[in-house]
Amino acid sequence: MINMETLYQIGYGLFVVSTRDGKKDNGCIVNAFQQVALTPPWLCLSISKLDYTCELIQKTGEFCASILTESTPFDIFRRFGFQSGRTLNKFANFPDKKRAENGLLYLTKDCNGYICGKVREERDCGSHIVFLCDTTEAQTLSSEPSLTYAYYFKHTKPAPPKTKTKGYRCKICGFVYEGEPLPDDYICPICKHPASDFEKIE
Repeated sequence: MINMETLYQIGYGLFVVSTRDGKKDNGCIVNAFQQVALTPPWLCLSISKLDYTCELIQKTGEFCASILTESTPFDIFRRFGFQSGRTLNKFANFPDKKRAENGLLYLTKDCNGYICGKVREERDCGSHIVFLCDTTEAQTLSSEPSLTYAYYFKHTKPAPPKTKTKGYRCKICGFVYEGEPLPDDYICPICKHPASDFEKIE
């Protein structure tokens, strides 16, 4: 028996992972990124197959991860997590950015550092693609504490609005699915999380 709620107890950081295809920059919110070896400093990055960023990393083999801080406003999550780069440029009119040595963008505000990687190999893990990568650049920008998933849920994410609508609410972004029942294979159209991350609205 697997209680999915138990998996939420694992400590996660939150990052904006960016990439670039030709002249178009793109980025998304990621919580599965970590160093997995010291010598050499290998990285492991896991991204949903539904994310355009995943598609671009598969194509280009490079990315840059901005490490978000506790001061990060919810608007960053709206911009990079709740809309698709397939239909718009998420970095358009976004002033707090610079390019790393590999030409990819990183955040200069609400970010305490960035790490760039080059894909060594990838593995299909069902809903996600896992990339094993070499570290190509890493720079510290501030000493502000990194934003964790737990901190995000407790302090950053707004409380869900009260509603009389019957249905199911996504615990990640607050999207409401109206109707009964919620399909087992349903995917949130906003944040791309599965049906297991929805709660029934009583």
